Amino acid sequence: MAAPKITLYVDIVSPFAYIAYHVLRNSPVFAKCTTTYVPVLLGGIIQATGNVPPIRIKNKDKWINMERLRWSKLLGVPITEAMPDGFPVFTLAVQRALCAVAADHPEKLTGCIDALYNALWVNRDSTIIKPEGYVPVLEAVIGKEAAIKVAEKATAADMKQTLVSNTERSVESGAFGLPWMECTNSKGETESFFGVDHLGQVTAFLGLDGTLGKGFKALL
Repeated sequence: MAAPKITLYVDIVSPFAYIAYHVLRNSPVFAKCTTTYVPVLLGGIIQATGNVPPIRIKNKDKWINMERLRWSKLLGVPITEAMPDGFPVFTLAVQRALCAVAADHPEKLTGCIDALYNALWVNRDSTIIKPEGYVPVLEAVIGKEAAIKVAEKATAADMKQTLVSNTERSVESGAFGLPWMECTNSKGETESFFGVDHLGQVTAFLGLDGTLGKGFKALL
């Protein structure tokens, strides 16, 4: 029987994508899943679908921040109470860098995503949106020389196109925001899910044991 598969689209700017990512990476509920992480540009998804960022909707901006803290606490995900400086930040450069990491150091991609999410959403370090900020973070994972080469490659036309293609792929699969998850169960059936609050549905669809995860009783 094939292992359940998940594709999670990620942008460092999204706290809810971070929460979903942290759960998929660390919760024993998803330990048997084959999970793929794809860098995209959330702003591109929003633009392509004509969506409105929650932070620009009256009252929802305050509510969404409370939800961020509620869900992170419920699911045991470390996160800063205060928003990162300058939020929302423009993550085009660092997302292209992640595309370069995926191309040249695929085995290190999750480690790099871990480090960047931690920098922005735990340490509130907004400098990671630019090369001078993200290179030191990546250096701790892939080494100084490789991190510098990633920053150089991130400006190349093929990496720019990769990010565009990844973003278009997410929209074609139905994404209108993040976190967006494409899931295939052991029967070969595929469905997509949006939002941290639907991780319980992901668990049920994939036939996983939700009792293994912190906070999952509230999701099931």
